[in-house]
Amino acid sequence: MSVRNLIILNNPAHWVFDIDEVEVVAARDYLTQSRYAELKNARVFNLCRSYRYQSVGYYVSLLAAARDHRAIPSVTTMQDFRSQTIIRTIAEDIDEQIQKAFALLAEKEFTLYIYFGQTVRPEYRYIGRQLYNLFQAPLLKVVFVRTKKWLVQQIQPLSLGLVQDSDQEHLADFARNYFSRKRFQHTRIQQYAYDLAILVDPEEEHPPSCKRALKKFADAADKLNVYCEFITKDDYSRLSEFDALFIRVTTAVNHYSYRFARKAYAEGLAVIDDPWSILRCANKVYLAERLAQAKLPAPRTVILQKDSLRLSPASLGIEFPCVLKQPDSAFSLGVVKAMDEADFRTKLDGLFEKSDLVIAQRFMASDFDWRIGILDRKPFFACRYYMARGHWQICNWTSKASQLYGRSDTLRVEDAPPAVVQAALKAANLMGNGFYGVDLKEIDGQVVVIEVNDNPSIDSGVEDIVLKDGLYQGVIRSLIARIEDPTKLANGH
Repeated sequence: MSVRNLIILNNPAHWVFDIDEVEVVAARDYLTQSRYAELKNARVFNLCRSYRYQSVGYYVSLLAAARDHRAIPSVTTMQDFRSQTIIRTIAEDIDEQIQKAFALLAEKEFTLYIYFGQTVRPEYRYIGRQLYNLFQAPLLKVVFVRTKKWLVQQIQPLSLGLVQDSDQEHLADFARNYFSRKRFQHTRIQQYAYDLAILVDPEEEHPPSCKRALKKFADAADKLNVYCEFITKDDYSRLSEFDALFIRVTTAVNHYSYRFARKAYAEGLAVIDDPWSILRCANKVYLAERLAQAKLPAPRTVILQKDSLRLSPASLGIEFPCVLKQPDSAFSLGVVKAMDEADFRTKLDGLFEKSDLVIAQRFMASDFDWRIGILDRKPFFACRYYMARGHWQICNWTSKASQLYGRSDTLRVEDAPPAVVQAALKAANLMGNGFYGVDLKEIDGQVVVIEVNDNPSIDSGVEDIVLKDGLYQGVIRSLIARIEDPTKLANGH
């Protein structure tokens, strides 16, 4: 399916470049003429004079979103430009590259111009491309200041009239290169109903899905008439090309996975995992509070602050052994067991170096943990994960052996204990309506919720043993339903 590339300007006469791949349109025509409102599969490059709230430029991107056109910049990006805090938070992703790029500069301030993802000065092309990926707009002015290190002070989108005269010739070349890219001329033999991006990290040592599982997701998408493409963190600027995003990298709030989820949701894509699920599930302080308010059974939990080190464990209600958790730990990393008070204080010191709060929980020994997969507020799969050999967790990260994990088995949901399934469903529903893996223990007939994970593991030969290809198709069908019914994008709270 071909894509129409529309350049939108207040005055089309300002576009003096001869590029066959684009159609130049007056902003007033795009906003008012029915042929643009009815146009399918368009990409809108908004080069209006101003993006301020309720300006013509603002409404071009706003109506583009309403028409399911892909606007560059989006309204969300326009709002991001207004907040220095958001700008610096997002730019943290490439802080190391920023420091390296400007390490030899003697100035206290430096301005970089980025035109269609490229820079005039070749030594800054890489950092220019990285910034364009994070703050996607056709023309950008980025001001850096140096204090103890280089910081992004301002990012400002430019109109054509503000491009420096000396850069005009380069601008023409950059524009031709940009619009001649194969991705803008992409056609397919098969006409798919929707486009799905699956975010992966080829370098991640223990990703949420193995390569065989990822292929099965792609095969399931193809069978359901969905085009599937694997993308990486370098494809941030391409999100607007897709209808849905499925995240298959380990998620965290201070990680690019969260920014992908946030941008995808803001752009109107169906996304698993959605940003609020990452926020809620990634932090065990939030989870402990939600479980307590809902009166769901969980291990006795104490939230510790640094001042807690002045008190005795007994006065805090802590018994040994106990489990200490970094609030944003994932896949059991940042989770340790303290055997006595000395061990408790030593390990707590280490955890407080990374967080002002630490979770302490009663240690509950068991041969295995239940994992109940919940999708769209319904039980989806049921697994038992057994503890790693000679270890108290299902994964022994300190082991030098190749076998880090204990064995597992997968059951039909209806064969799992009803009390376990119901507790998992209630816990997941506290987080939202996405895709969750709820970990529980069943000890002496009592069920306790250990944690709720967004982005649950799906590996070939483990979670898919019962449902087989139906597991992968179930996830794809959920994404299709979210594309077709925007109300399913809401978090339900």
